[in-house]
Amino acid sequence: MKAFLAIALVALAGCTYGAASATSGSSGAGTMTIDISLSAHAATATDAGISGGYAPPTLPVPVGTRIQFVNSDSFAHTASLVAVATRFPASSPLGASALTPSGTTLSAAWSSGNLTAGASSPVFVADSPGTYLYGCFYHYGAPMRGAIVVR
Repeated sequence: MKAFLAIALVALAGCTYGAASATSGSSGAGTMTIDISLSAHAATATDAGISGGYAPPTLPVPVGTRIQFVNSDSFAHTASLVAVATRFPASSPLGASALTPSGTTLSAAWSSGNLTAGASSPVFVADSPGTYLYGCFYHYGAPMRGAIVVR
C-alpha cells in the first residue's frame, strides 16, 4: 500500500502546473506545462507588460526544455509567438495563421493552433536563449499573454 501511495504521489507531482514531467527531451531537460485558462489566471504585471490567462505568466527554462500548453478552460485558446517583441504590443499582432499548429522550436515562428477545451499543444523545444512572448489569438486584449525566458 505504501508503494502504491509513493507511486501515486510521484505521478501527481508531474501534473502540477509548471512542474517537469517524467518525460525527458533529447537534451535531458524535462517537459514543462503551461496551463491555459483565462478564467483561472488573472492579469499580472511582468517585465514584458501585463500578462494573464497562462500559468505561470513568465516561465524561466534552460535551453533544451520541452514546453507544452494545456487548455484547462471550457473554451478555445491559442498560444502563438509574438514575433520580435521585447514588450507586449498594445493591439494584437496575431493573424489567422495562429489557428493552425506550426513550428517545433521557440526560436522559429510557432503556434499551438486552436486548442479546444482540454486539448494539449504540440511540444515546443526551447532551442536558443532569449525571451519569447506569446498570446492568444482570441483573447490577446483580455490580456491573454505570457513569456518564456530561455537561459
